Amino acid sequence: MGRRGPTLEDVAREAGVSRATVSRVVNRVRNVDPGIQEAVLRAIDRTGYAPNLAARSLVTRRTEAVALILSGAGETFTARVFSDPFFGRVVDGALGFLRARAIHPVLLLAESGTAREQVVAYLRQGSADGALVVSVQADDPLAGMLAEAGIPAVHFARPAGQQRVNHVDLDNAEGARLAAGHLLARGRRRIVTICGPQTLPAARERLRGFREALAPAGIPEPPSTEGYFTVESGAQAMARLLREHPDLDGVFAANDLMAQGACQYLRERGRTVPGDVSVVGFDDSSAAVACRPALTTVRQPVERMAAAMAELLTERLQGTVAEPASLVFEPELLVRDSS
Repeated sequence: MGRRGPTLEDVAREAGVSRATVSRVVNRVRNVDPGIQEAVLRAIDRTGYAPNLAARSLVTRRTEAVALILSGAGETFTARVFSDPFFGRVVDGALGFLRARAIHPVLLLAESGTAREQVVAYLRQGSADGALVVSVQADDPLAGMLAEAGIPAVHFARPAGQQRVNHVDLDNAEGARLAAGHLLARGRRRIVTICGPQTLPAARERLRGFREALAPAGIPEPPSTEGYFTVESGAQAMARLLREHPDLDGVFAANDLMAQGACQYLRERGRTVPGDVSVVGFDDSSAAVACRPALTTVRQPVERMAAAMAELLTERLQGTVAEPASLVFEPELLVRDSS
C-alpha cells in the first residue's frame, strides 16, 4: 500500500489548532482570526496537505473556478482574440489574481448566438462559480442572458444598455482629452481622428472627449473616420483622411493597432512621423512599443483592471460587496517618439 497523504488532523497538530478550525480555513469561512488563519496556512505548506476539492465543493457549493468569457461576433473573432494584445493583457491580469487564490480560470469564447447559449448553459450547470466578461460587440445580449440566469458576473466596461451590472471601466473621455491636449501642445492644429466603432460606448466616449478638448482651440469638429481596432482598418482610415485632408498634421487613433496602421500608411506616402504628422494611440499595448516610431499613447491599465474584475467577482461570491459594484480607472499619457 502507498504512503497516505497528509490529513486535516496532521495540519491541525502542526498548527496547534482543532481539526474544525483547519476545516474552516480550508473552506474559506470568513470569520477566522487572521493570525490563526496564517498559522494554518503555514502548517498546510509545511505538511504538504492538499484539500480534497470534490469533498470541499460539497460543503461550500463552490467549484473554485470562474469563467473568463471573451464575447464578440463574426468569423474572424477567434483569430482576433489571439492576435490583439488587449485580450492577452486581460487574461494575464485576471490570471495573476486568481492563481494566487487557487481559483482556476476557464476560457470560453462566445462568437455567435449559439455559442452564447452554450456558455450560459455551461454556467447554469454549476461548472464555474461566476464569470468575467469581455465583450467587443455593441449589441451583445450576453450581459442580459447572464443576469436572467442568475449567474454572478463582472464586465470589462459597462455593457451598452445595461445600467445595473458589476463592471470595471476606464475614464475613456479623459484619456482622449489627454491625447488632444498633447497634440495641441505640440503645435498641431490640423488634427484628425481615427475613432472606434461608434456602436461601442468606449469608442463614443473617446470621440466625445477628444472633441470636447479641441473645441476651445477652435476645432469643434475634427475630421474623423471609423476603424475597427485593427492595423488594417487604421491604415484604411488614414488613407481616407489623408486623401480628404492632405494638410493634416496630427492624428489621434482610438487604439494602438489603428495608430500603428496609420503610421505605416503615412510612411508609405512619404510623410514623416512625428516631423510632418504627430500620432497618438490609446491603450499602451505591445503594439505601441513595436510601432516605428514608438507610439505616444494613452495608457489603459488593462492588467490592473482585469485583476480588479476578478477581485470584484470573488467579493460578490463571498457576499461582501453590494450590487451593482463598479470601479473606474484613470488614464495616463505616455509620450514616446511618434509625437
